[in-house]
Amino acid sequence: MSVLAPLLLRGLTGPARRLPVPRAQIHSKPPREQLGTVDVAIGLTSCFLCFLLPSGWVLSHLESYKKRE
Repeated sequence: MSVLAPLLLRGLTGPARRLPVPRAQIHSKPPREQLGTVDVAIGLTSCFLCFLLPSGWVLSHLESYKKRE
């Protein structure tokens, strides 16, 4: 790499460093009601059924997908 390469790269990226970056104004409040044990159990069960069960079924039947008929 030449001696001028870092100077050229700094010259190309210099103006981009001075551009203002917009910041998101996100404010959150505490929940009105705390989640109970039943609510958490329902949520975790639904996540298991929706994501892990179909992927487990596909992985368990992977050998039958590889066979040509």
